Amino acid sequence: MEISKTDIGTTTLSILATLAVWEVLLWIFPLPSFIVPAPSVIFAEAVTRYPLYLYHSWVTFYEMVIGFLLAAAVGVTLAVVIVYSRVIRNMIYPQIVVLQIVPKVAIAPLLLIWAGYGMTSKILLALLISFFPIVVNMVTGLVAIEEELLELCRILHAGRIQEFSKVRLPNALPYLFSSLKVASTLAVIGAVIGEFVGGSEGLGHLIIIANTELRTQMSFVALFSLSILGFVLYGIVVLAERMFMPWEKWQSEPRSLGA
Repeated sequence: MEISKTDIGTTTLSILATLAVWEVLLWIFPLPSFIVPAPSVIFAEAVTRYPLYLYHSWVTFYEMVIGFLLAAAVGVTLAVVIVYSRVIRNMIYPQIVVLQIVPKVAIAPLLLIWAGYGMTSKILLALLISFFPIVVNMVTGLVAIEEELLELCRILHAGRIQEFSKVRLPNALPYLFSSLKVASTLAVIGAVIGEFVGGSEGLGHLIIIANTELRTQMSFVALFSLSILGFVLYGIVVLAERMFMPWEKWQSEPRSLGA
């Protein structure tokens, strides 16, 4: 889907209008800042202590990006193996489903024990939360092939590598990038959960400190920072989608009346 300048302008205006209404409501109905801070107070907190937030934002961004990339690599690899091997599919796929069902908050303390309190446990948690939709969607894309195309491959005596690269992979790309968009947001959740459970760095750690000390403006700055990081990673996925699937933009453009 193409995003026009008008769409960006409308979105920006809606965000600014929401902040303005928020500010006015707190001016009319004043509340203590530890309950609901005004946007101006949140902005002042962010500007005053921006080195602190930049550092912790970088830590969280690093954890979520590495976890996301590992999830993409693991998810795509597992999907290919599942599609081409029925034995491995029967062995692995049920375990993947069970792993997804288990709440990740319950797994987080175990990861801290196994991987320590550093970045590794947070990266693993981001991986575990975000890789499932990649596996499921990639498998769907690899198997949702018209039988005529597979028959054509057999007629042309194409090997499995040619069938995969020329037919299955191009067909699976829309499914893959759809799942990557979902996984990019889940990676943020995974990294923050890891920081909640046991972390000394990152935006999740700042939120825990802010809630303990009733510094609500710090919590809001951390939350807005998380939203920005999520948007950045999501935008990177969208750019990659347009790079690897340039034909999709033609399908999204409105057709002329004479078409």
